[in-house]
Amino acid sequence: MMLQRVMFWRKKAREQKPAPVPEKTQERLSTPTNSSVYGGMGVLEMKLRMELIVDQKISSAKDMLIPAKQLAEHAKADQDRFLESAEKLSATSVELAYDFCRLAPPSLQLVDEAHWDGWLVLLQEIYTADGAKAAVEAMNNVDQFVQSITHAPGSVSLDKISRILESFITGLNGRKLGIEQGASFYTDTEIIRLPELLTEFDRYEDNFALYKAMAVHQWAQAWFGTWTLNIGAFLGMYQDPERAQALFHKLETIRLDACVARELPGISRVMKDFSPQVDAGALSKNWQNALRRLQEADMTVQDTIFFLEAVYKDKAVPEDKPYQGNLNPRDAWTVREARVQREKRSLENRLIDLQRELEKYSDDLPDEKQDRHKAGFTVEEIEGEAPADGRKIELQYGGDPIEIPENIQQLLESISQDLGNIPDDYLQTEAPDPYQDEASSGPPPQAASSQDSEATWLYDEWDHSRQKYRKEWCRLKELEVQPVHDGFVSRTLNKHRGLLKHLHRTFESLREDDRRIKRQPYGDDVDLDAVIEAFSDTRIGLEASQNLFTRSRKVDRNIAVMFMIDMSGSTAGWVNEMEREALVLLCESLEILGDRYSIYGFSGFTHERCELYRIKEFEEPYSDLVKARISGIQAQGYTRMGAAVRHLTSLLHQVEARTKLLIALSDGRPDDQDGYRGPYGIEDTRRALIEAKYLGVHPFCITIDEEAMDYLQHMYGPASFTVVDDVDKLPYRVSDIYRRIAF
Repeated sequence: MMLQRVMFWRKKAREQKPAPVPEKTQERLSTPTNSSVYGGMGVLEMKLRMELIVDQKISSAKDMLIPAKQLAEHAKADQDRFLESAEKLSATSVELAYDFCRLAPPSLQLVDEAHWDGWLVLLQEIYTADGAKAAVEAMNNVDQFVQSITHAPGSVSLDKISRILESFITGLNGRKLGIEQGASFYTDTEIIRLPELLTEFDRYEDNFALYKAMAVHQWAQAWFGTWTLNIGAFLGMYQDPERAQALFHKLETIRLDACVARELPGISRVMKDFSPQVDAGALSKNWQNALRRLQEADMTVQDTIFFLEAVYKDKAVPEDKPYQGNLNPRDAWTVREARVQREKRSLENRLIDLQRELEKYSDDLPDEKQDRHKAGFTVEEIEGEAPADGRKIELQYGGDPIEIPENIQQLLESISQDLGNIPDDYLQTEAPDPYQDEASSGPPPQAASSQDSEATWLYDEWDHSRQKYRKEWCRLKELEVQPVHDGFVSRTLNKHRGLLKHLHRTFESLREDDRRIKRQPYGDDVDLDAVIEAFSDTRIGLEASQNLFTRSRKVDRNIAVMFMIDMSGSTAGWVNEMEREALVLLCESLEILGDRYSIYGFSGFTHERCELYRIKEFEEPYSDLVKARISGIQAQGYTRMGAAVRHLTSLLHQVEARTKLLIALSDGRPDDQDGYRGPYGIEDTRRALIEAKYLGVHPFCITIDEEAMDYLQHMYGPASFTVVDDVDKLPYRVSDIYRRIAF
């Protein structure tokens, strides 16, 4: 009936004589806009797209009409850039995105694409610091921004000097630090993020010197021990953590400036030129004491925390230094902890190799020295002024100094920089036993190879802003989780023994080789329910069904399942424990069912270091070694999912199976420290999952992120994910979820 009505009104419309078009309207319609020439969107589509972005803020249907007309005159690429920018700003504030849509279309003609992201970052910073009114003023005065980047003769771009700064920082003590552009500038102990452009001064030399001061201050945090403690945990104990962090940063800057002055007096003089004069008389006695004491040579970050407690309630505070930037305790501690764990394993492997080399010549040594060698490795840090190449660490074997290979020297210096010393357990190695039975259980020492010896795969990454792949952008390595024999699996089985019995019964019922199919036209036996239903149909005058039999069908379970476990730093603590418990229950259940399965963990440290950890391969039995690897799963790095999905999909594609499942167990959205967060990471992961579906792999995600609904449906589809709202229920839910998606 509805279709007939539609056809009737279409016919009536064709029969009606069209109304005459006014002459001015005919002229406007006959002249194509730039948008139509370049394949762009028209006024109505642009208006609709902007209303969808800021629908919570629209107060009138005409609000977006004028900006839509302005944007319709632009090419499609500019229109897309504007809409994507509005979406990014809506993540900060819908109000900000609303004002941007109304007021910012003229900026497309004024701000070139190279500086567009900087323009957006500036708007976000102004909105965060000063509110919506200041952001609106900045949008209306976009020409001032353009003038600051195009007509400032002394302006300095980070792109042009980043290599110079990297070389300068590399020449200082400590590990190598990269230089990257960031919305706010800080260090995560491996990367220094600096502003895209500096226009603070009229002279190029002054702006360049400020860049150098910024980089040196971030280097000083890493070198002089700011991140040897979990600063975020200390600051979280205060009633106002943000105020505590700001005060801690002021105090720590005082200490670091004094450290730089002692080691680098030249750059220290430059930094003093940028420092505002401190009026000590206007400060409390606590602040005056902190200013004096924190400049002493023996002060550490613990002393900074002590003085924070003293000055926390004081209202008058010193001004910030223009080069001190921001603190990001969460990122810094996550990166540091991942590096500490990684370098401990790497040092252990390399010391084992070095010990094996030294033992080759032990037979030629006197008995006294052979006995001393059994004591293993020790280190001595040479006292006195540090040499130009960093901390001088002497490695000893059996009490005798030995020549340190370059790779071990770098590891020792990096570990000492993070921890303040080399702990004894970092130097413990099991001396190789020449009489050890080759057939004995347990992997030989060389099975745990160092990271540098692993094969590397290169994968593309999808850049949604450019709508194309970054070719061979991600470098991925397969590593092995180091086994930990601590009885975790047996404790988990004992803890969940009641649930385990229920799971065993459930999976045993699914294991039946034969399934009885009802309502068949022929078969092995009569289907009593179908016969009763057919008899009832004949009594009321209906035709009886002929499908009155049952028959048995052989069930061919041809399933291959790959579990992708999130090992990012955000899973540290109880989330990591719950993930491991869920894995134990799954393995115990799947062993009953007989399905083929494998387990891999993943984490990321920028696109240069995507890491995949083998826990169990398809053909590998569920042995004590696999159980020890599950016990050894530790949180580290970031959640870079795209490269991991692509690599595991390629592995799963090589397996012959009718049904292939890729099940991700994660605590949150894609995230990494080099811009792989927000829409970029989500879109790349979504593209990787689409690629997996093309290859016949069915992806599914189990997450404990309470805010996952806003992005998981976009990435996986409405029926391919589930949110476990209580992490304590995770072990109970995972096996049940697997049973539902695999059958």
